[in-house]
Amino acid sequence: IMKGEFVSILGPSGCGKSTLLKLIISLIEPDSGEIVFGSGNSGKKICSMIFQEPRLMPWLSVEKNIDFVLPRSIPKEERKALISRNLELVGLSDFRRSYPSQLSGGMQQRASIARELSTDPDILLLDEPFSALDAFTRMTMQTELRRIWEERGTTMILVTHDIDEAVFLSGRIVIMSNKTGNIERVIKNNITSRRDRSSSEFLEMRRKILRTFFNENEDMLEYII
Repeated sequence: IMKGEFVSILGPSGCGKSTLLKLIISLIEPDSGEIVFGSGNSGKKICSMIFQEPRLMPWLSVEKNIDFVLPRSIPKEERKALISRNLELVGLSDFRRSYPSQLSGGMQQRASIARELSTDPDILLLDEPFSALDAFTRMTMQTELRRIWEERGTTMILVTHDIDEAVFLSGRIVIMSNKTGNIERVIKNNITSRRDRSSSEFLEMRRKILRTFFNENEDMLEYII
């Protein structure tokens, strides 16, 4: 995965997608092999992870949830400016003093994204962050995430079951097979125009992914496509 790239990982439940993210962020250790960042000697890399649920601390306001993860060595005024920049980035400037219970699900995930971006991670890992949202909010959040990626250039790795989400967001799509831990195929997303979900380019990329999933079941493939 190249610096600044957006990669999505698709695959059936239980194939190891989330496990792969946990390996990258060192929540679990690999049984064999190694994970290398850059040249391997360029210093410790910062990884942040956004989960399916926001995981905000309910007793803290939005701005204090962000402030909580920042090093105390950063001067107070600098921390305040950093928090303000990231809240503006996700469109929550007017809700900085709100508590998680006062926010919608989509707004809570925005706060979660702002919190993780405030650590200036080298890699942002996203484990189905929009799966609990309704369809309309989900599409809005996908658009926001792509805008943030374009503005910040942060390397992002997304786990998702949503093919349209992967096509909309990613430069490359990694497809995992039913066999746990196996990579079936890596597809480069060559859509160059604005990612219109109804465009012929978008639909063709979607078909390509579906063919990979249902290549042994032509009847099912014809029905879905």
